[in-house]
Amino acid sequence: MSTGRRRRARKTAPHDCREDLPLKVIRTDLPDVLILEPKVFRDERGHFFESYNRRNLKEAIGLDVEFVQDNESLSARNVLRGLHYQIKQPQGKLVRVIVGEIYDVAVDLRRSSSTFGKWTGAILSPAQQPMIWVPAGFAHGFLVLSEQAIISYKTTDYYAPEHERTLAWNDRGIGVLWPLEGEPLMSDKDRRGVGFSEAETYP
Repeated sequence: MSTGRRRRARKTAPHDCREDLPLKVIRTDLPDVLILEPKVFRDERGHFFESYNRRNLKEAIGLDVEFVQDNESLSARNVLRGLHYQIKQPQGKLVRVIVGEIYDVAVDLRRSSSTFGKWTGAILSPAQQPMIWVPAGFAHGFLVLSEQAIISYKTTDYYAPEHERTLAWNDRGIGVLWPLEGEPLMSDKDRRGVGFSEAETYP
């Protein structure tokens, strides 16, 4: 449960930054979770950038993924959604913010991974048009930091409510440092998320 004090968010650790690609790649402290910054062309008219290019994404993340569904959500300040994953039909997600600012979080739920049970977080906003790549095998969620935020994300598999699971946003074992101001606004389903020790995980 939140203490009601604003907590300092963990910053991503850019262990590896590639600027020689069409998408600038910034590695987080979970090596498979990547921040991707497209080249943005700006002039007096506004700006233009490619929000998705399959060839460039493959070069950036080293995988040729196929997206089958696009989702968009509008959320108010202090809304917390997550931490969601599908135990079957797991989804890789490419997330970006169209309006506003969020704190985006991924938790590694792959038992075979050296970072199993670890988390990373990043602030996303339209300033540099960053996206975050969250592979299948991770729980994902976000907290809205602005008055409102519009989030768009692509998924590599279809939504399957029968396989959806929710990991507790405030699990002490994982210890996500959400930059909260008071209690978050959440759905009843998300409030009933299970702790890490009880959660279904991936091989």
